[in-house]
Amino acid sequence: MAQPVIGVDLRVSKRLLWIGDAYYPLQNVARVYTLTIHPRRKDAVVLFVKRLLLLGLATVFLFLLSAMGGGFGSSDSDSGGLTALVVIAAGAALVYSLVEMLKVLSAAPHFVLAVETTGSSTAVVTSPDPDQLRRLAHQIAHAIENPEAEFVVRVNTVSVSPKHYYFGDNVNMYGGTGNVGMAS
Repeated sequence: MAQPVIGVDLRVSKRLLWIGDAYYPLQNVARVYTLTIHPRRKDAVVLFVKRLLLLGLATVFLFLLSAMGGGFGSSDSDSGGLTALVVIAAGAALVYSLVEMLKVLSAAPHFVLAVETTGSSTAVVTSPDPDQLRRLAHQIAHAIENPEAEFVVRVNTVSVSPKHYYFGDNVNMYGGTGNVGMAS
């Protein structure tokens, strides 16, 4: 599934980095780098399989309960209606899960320029030309060191969901207290 790509101006002027309508003071830029972000395909498949197993267990439980004659209703017609409702809900959940997985599986990797600030903000832009992004990273670094630097470049911004892509560095931490993260 292609992600929407929108052209924006990236410019540096008067110690501000503008990306479209968003601006970042250059003194707050902590890191500028290029990378390829890849879809989380394995995670998407694992999540789909987990959901599939959960739906299967729920369906088996429902049919066992119905076979035992109890059901949830007081009569057979109530039980049949509830069973149909649960089957429809399970089918809808299965279709939703399948669509979510297919979105991630069909997503393309993107070569991007990431700009991180000393706060929690991160800006991501892309271009069909990876060399343009590498040059742009150098231009931004030059602008951080040289307050008089100004330039304007047309780039693309891409709409990606962070939950569907690996983004940034992977860090393994050992020891300490209160650390949050994943071990690989």
